[in-house]
Amino acid sequence: MLLRTTDPFRDFDRLAGQLLGAGLGTTNRPAVMPMDAWRQGEQFVLELDIPGVSKESIDIDVERNVLTVRAERVAGNGDWQRLASERTHGQFSRQLVLGDNLDLERIEASYENGVLRLVIPVAEKAKPRKIEIAGASPTADREAIEA
Repeated sequence: MLLRTTDPFRDFDRLAGQLLGAGLGTTNRPAVMPMDAWRQGEQFVLELDIPGVSKESIDIDVERNVLTVRAERVAGNGDWQRLASERTHGQFSRQLVLGDNLDLERIEASYENGVLRLVIPVAEKAKPRKIEIAGASPTADREAIEA
C-alpha cells in the first residue's frame, strides 16, 4: 500500500511561485513532481512527470519504507539570453512512505519521454493464500466422544 506524505505549504509555495514568476526548485524547497499511482494486478505503479531532466540526474533511494526521488533540471549553459522562463528548473524531490506489503528489494525503474515509471511488486507475504484446516478424521472424533 502507498501512503502519501503531504506538505500543505509546498502547494501554497508552488502557487505563489507561479503567481510571482519564480520557477526555481532549491535544495531547501525543491519543486514538486506531479505523480499518478495505481495498482495493476500484483504490482503498484508510480509515474512521476519530470520532463527535460536528464536520466543521469535522477536519484532514487529507499530507506526503510521511504522512497525518495530526486532530480535536477539545469537552466542551461552557454552563450544565450533568456527570453521567457515558465518551466521550473533546479531541484525536484518527492518522498513517499510505502507500506509493508510491497517488495522494496525488487523495484524497477524506467525513464522515457519525461516520465519516471516505478514498478513495485506486492510482497509474497502480502499475497492472498489458502489456509488448510488441520484436524482429526471424523472416526477419531467419534472415538474420542465415546471414550
